[in-house]
Amino acid sequence: MATLSRIGTVLLRHKSAIARPSGNVLRVASISTSKRNKDTITVTDAIPAQSKSATDEVAVNKNWVSWGFSIRSETEDNTRMHLIFLFSVTLCLVTGGFIFAYMPDYKLRDWAQREAYLELRRREAEGLPLIDANLISADKVELPSDEDLGSTEIII
Repeated sequence: MATLSRIGTVLLRHKSAIARPSGNVLRVASISTSKRNKDTITVTDAIPAQSKSATDEVAVNKNWVSWGFSIRSETEDNTRMHLIFLFSVTLCLVTGGFIFAYMPDYKLRDWAQREAYLELRRREAEGLPLIDANLISADKVELPSDEDLGSTEIII
C-alpha cells in the first residue's frame, strides 16, 4: 500500500511535466470582456532550445493511455500494472482467503462438537450406552410439589 502511495505522489509531482506545452513557441491569449475590437494579443516569441534527455526521446504510442504507474514508457507502465495486480489479487485475495478458510478454530466455535466426540469415545471405552436416558440421576433432581405448582398447566 505504501508503494501505491509513493507512486501516486510521484505522478502528482510529474503532472506539471505532462501539462507543459510542446514545441518552441509560447502561445498566450488574454481574455477580454470588452467589445470585440481586436484587443486580444498572441505572443509568439521563440523559447530557447532546451537540451533533451534520453527519456524524452523515447517514442510513445499516440493512442497509449497510461495505467498511472509510468508516464514515460508504455512497457514499464504495463509491467508495473501487471506486477501490482498480480501481488494485490493473487497474493492478497487468494492467499489471504485460503489462510482465512483453513485457520484453526481460535474462537472455539466448534468446541461443542469436538467435546461430544470425546464424550462418545469415553463412553465406548467404558462400555456405557452412548446416550443415557438418565443423564442426571433422579436422586439429584428436585421437582416442585403439586401444591407449589397449583393450577399451572404442565405441557409435556
